[in-house]
Amino acid sequence: MNFHDLGLHKALLRTLEQEGHTTPTPIQEQAIPVVIEGHDVVGLAQTGTGKTAAFLLPLIHKQDRPNHKGKFRPIRVLVLSPTRELAAQIYEKARLFGKSMNLRSQCTVGGVHISRQVHQLARGTDILIATPGRLLDLVKRDAIQLDKVAALVLDEADHMLDIGFLPDVKRIIAQLPKERQTLLFSATMPKAIQDLAAQYLREPVEISIARQSSVAENIDQSVKYVAGRQKPNELEKLLREAPDTKTVIFARTKHGADNIVRRLKTVDIEARAIHGNKTQGQRERALKAFTKGTYSVLVATDIAARGIDIKDVGLVVNYELPDVPEVYVHRIGRTARAGANGRAVAFCTQDETNKLKAIERLIRMKVPVDGEEPKEVGKGKEEPSKKPARRRNRPGSKARKKPGFKPRHKSEKDGKSVGAGDRSGKKTSGNKRQNRRNRSKARTKQKPEVRS
Repeated sequence: MNFHDLGLHKALLRTLEQEGHTTPTPIQEQAIPVVIEGHDVVGLAQTGTGKTAAFLLPLIHKQDRPNHKGKFRPIRVLVLSPTRELAAQIYEKARLFGKSMNLRSQCTVGGVHISRQVHQLARGTDILIATPGRLLDLVKRDAIQLDKVAALVLDEADHMLDIGFLPDVKRIIAQLPKERQTLLFSATMPKAIQDLAAQYLREPVEISIARQSSVAENIDQSVKYVAGRQKPNELEKLLREAPDTKTVIFARTKHGADNIVRRLKTVDIEARAIHGNKTQGQRERALKAFTKGTYSVLVATDIAARGIDIKDVGLVVNYELPDVPEVYVHRIGRTARAGANGRAVAFCTQDETNKLKAIERLIRMKVPVDGEEPKEVGKGKEEPSKKPARRRNRPGSKARKKPGFKPRHKSEKDGKSVGAGDRSGKKTSGNKRQNRRNRSKARTKQKPEVRS
């Protein structure tokens, strides 16, 4: 089957041919006819299978071509994305496909000055790709109206819920017309997504291409058991083995991602980091340079995991295993895209073995071990530092805390206390309290007897 058999508009078919796309992927083959017919859809497919084109092509096909370029255009297709990077990539595809149908597309995300986006939306747009937070900001400013939206797309819906966008998504849906087409695409189908689909989709057609939470067969997975302090050395060794391979390294935190970049720089390996603390411009420049091959190592957090769509990524490194097993599927999905081969390596410490077991249960396979078996994990690991026993307070402990207090020391000769001002070891009286007692006894002895 090819795209001509799916009933798409001739203008779209010409664009696909110019881009070298002739055969649809399985998710595209099944979803495009259903969307054209007007059904709500729940699309379940692993990352890198062409989900973006599976909903953009039929939705653009259904839109009427505007006759007047300068006329205000209400939003007819709304696409919600969890991350800026993913929104930017959907926008590029929408602009490419929509241009052939004379449709206008816009992208609104955080990290960019909102006044600029308000100005761009003043003339309206046919297709709007947005992150939920920024879209609500624009609605509050009355910069956009959502009453003409005919189709809503929730892309990477499970990740959108994971990062706390569910309340924003519900507020957005409440402002949309009830008579609309809703498409939900995701790589996994947790219960929260099932509940969302049951609440907002009308008799949806479920399209499942791969087993839930499965990984691509052309990804060579492996796990390496290491001690925490050995991770930087193991990472350097791994990168030295394939210096020309484009590599994406995933860290759990923003601070951890920056630390990895700094450590790699000390061993003359250039890398860049993308995470939530980076501005949109910094993230776009980093991805652009990585795509062009200016440097071959990119360090990312999970917030950007699903926004990386680079075909020639050959290696994915899980520097730290994710807390949520489903995130592992999305991380390694950055490699082996569009049918290519890829490799995924995970570093696992003794404290992360339970996370690895949860991942293996999710993907229903045991990840092959590279090197030593799990029983060797503890070797070479630093022993936890033992805290010194708490010293009980002696009489006069409060005085020792006062400024200017000088502690007493014992003489090396007889072990008796010596004054703070005498460090020579000579026998002197350092106990003032005892001296007062001795003087008091002496005065008592010297008192004359009182005769009756």
